[in-house]
Amino acid sequence: MERKFINVILLGFGFMFVFTAFQTMGNIEKTILDSIKQDDPSFTGDGYTSLAIIYATLAICNWMAPSVITITGPRGAMLIGAVTYLFFIVTFLFPRTWLLYLASVMIGAGAAAIWTGQGNYLTLNSDGETISRNSGVFWAMLQCSLFFGNLFVFIKFQGKSHIDLHTRNVVFGVLTGVCALGIVFLMLLRPARRNIDDNEMTMKEEGPMEAFRGAIRLFCTGDMMLLSAAFIYTGVELSFFSGVYSPSIGFTLAMGENAKQLVGLSGVFIGLGEVLGGALFGILGSKTTRWGRDPIVIMGYLIHMTSFFLIFINLPNLAPFGDTTDTSYITPSPYLAMLCSFLLGFGDACYNTQIYSILGGKYADNSTSAFALFKFTQSLAAAACFFYSSRAPLSVQLGVLAVLGTAGTAAFCRVEWAARSVARAAARAALAPLAPGEKPASRDVEDALHYD
Repeated sequence: MERKFINVILLGFGFMFVFTAFQTMGNIEKTILDSIKQDDPSFTGDGYTSLAIIYATLAICNWMAPSVITITGPRGAMLIGAVTYLFFIVTFLFPRTWLLYLASVMIGAGAAAIWTGQGNYLTLNSDGETISRNSGVFWAMLQCSLFFGNLFVFIKFQGKSHIDLHTRNVVFGVLTGVCALGIVFLMLLRPARRNIDDNEMTMKEEGPMEAFRGAIRLFCTGDMMLLSAAFIYTGVELSFFSGVYSPSIGFTLAMGENAKQLVGLSGVFIGLGEVLGGALFGILGSKTTRWGRDPIVIMGYLIHMTSFFLIFINLPNLAPFGDTTDTSYITPSPYLAMLCSFLLGFGDACYNTQIYSILGGKYADNSTSAFALFKFTQSLAAAACFFYSSRAPLSVQLGVLAVLGTAGTAAFCRVEWAARSVARAAARAALAPLAPGEKPASRDVEDALHYD
């Protein structure tokens, strides 16, 4: 196995274990904190507020992440970020309102470092032919975290309407150990070697201030502004499926006496969709870059619109706020709820694998800033969603998702189509002087012709 691909696999394992801990916590945080409040009236921490603080801090700190990486390098930034994830999980063993919000700020700052470092490191270990494959493989491994963590929660929450202290501590203790294992894998990452002869994508040598100014200049470009519409949508739908939808299922008492258990099972099905999507697009990565990324994004859009409609008719309007006996247009169905979880995960994989692909390909010479801007825009949108999630009924949240999904998909496709037009023009220019029957010298030129 080539050295670069081994680095991608190690990166995937590190993120899989770290985010098994964090994404599982994000999925159950609202449910868990409501149970803690019942046992300890002095605790006033709120799950939606905590998640909003995380993503707001992440959005702000993303502007500093490129500068940090010029000092620490991508591996150092990822290790620093992973330690803050470990601290966040540990604090749930000692529930204090002030500690919850302090840890939320810290993990938000750490997330900016770990995700910007990840995007740069993935690009350093990829080239034009492998970026889609590597993005798909990494995404599939990352989203295994949803499957394993939530399957564990599904088993532990079985038959419980209230999550007691012992159950909570067992869950938190296991997730702490899993997060620590992820840090070990990140410590095993090897440096991404520069090799200009192999056209390896490398990080520019620049100081912290130049990295910051470069990020601002990139953000103001037309293509990045358009892509930001897609980033915003992924942020809102991320916050919806990771922190709103699964708890809403658990709050729908008409689901039956095991409604709380379905919170973990929903996360499992979201993870199945994510893993299937990432694996599928990883295998077909070469086809994705050859024929365009827009068909996969449009497929994700149609899948998400279908799932939003099914959620609208299946869950009551007040489900995001707490336990309710209300029903919607049909009797709430656990089977339909799990189908929607799968569709949400698969559609999310459609968007994110193609965003990783276009950023790693189009901005290979400035990947640190490109991925920092992606996480900034996505996180700002996620924070906004968590702030209004505690006030907006389900129908309003689904309406916002539908509007942003339409705008984001259209913007992404416009950037992809513009890149396709440029590729066709470059291919024609390169082919013009060739003699009859002569083959193009570059595979990129040959692939560009398939856009016609």
